[in-house]
Amino acid sequence: MRDALVALLSENQFEPIPMESSADFGEMRKQVDLDLVIIDLQLRGESGLELAMDIRRNGDLPIVMLTGRGDETDKIVGLEIGADDYMLKPFNPRELVARIRAVLRRYGKGAPGLPNSVLSDAHSTLGRLILDRTTKILSAQDGREIPLTNAEFRLLDFFLKRPNEIIPRVELLAEIGSDLTRYMDRTIDVLILRLRRKVEENPSKPVHLQTRRGQGYIFVTGPENISG
Repeated sequence: MRDALVALLSENQFEPIPMESSADFGEMRKQVDLDLVIIDLQLRGESGLELAMDIRRNGDLPIVMLTGRGDETDKIVGLEIGADDYMLKPFNPRELVARIRAVLRRYGKGAPGLPNSVLSDAHSTLGRLILDRTTKILSAQDGREIPLTNAEFRLLDFFLKRPNEIIPRVELLAEIGSDLTRYMDRTIDVLILRLRRKVEENPSKPVHLQTRRGQGYIFVTGPENISG
């Protein structure tokens, strides 16, 4: 499991440092400024909960817990002692990466190993959501992944590249590759409806993805641009 996590995190531009025990962690923390710690509760010969409690007593280092136990008590105790997130094994690797990034964002940290310029180009914040253009993953603050089809991603990414700008339907059709001779094509309307369900808290009263009757659609990013 430890080797698999090292490979997963390395592939996603993190710099993982594997450690077998709390003693190893104590020594490593003296030498390296860590951004986040992932703790398996089933440590050999010791309690991952105790390690988490010790970390929380001595600072605010972000903590993500892993366990194969199905006991809800472990989850409750883990969160009560200060863990930022908790995942049961086996888990979806992409979901774990998304949750780690979400925890780091809550602490005001970017993904280790990526320059700020890359982060700003690769990620866009949509209120309570964040779009990772590299992985094409839309995530909520709790790390939950919101699946996007390829067409939905392309449309959302196009809107975010031209924020607060009214974009005519014909341009949106061209962006997703629809046949422009079919001007009555309802593809855009369907995609807009789907996107609203995924990015808006109340899709029937959209705050971000708005319609401008007779003109097209606009993706509003700032409160100063939000109408009505």
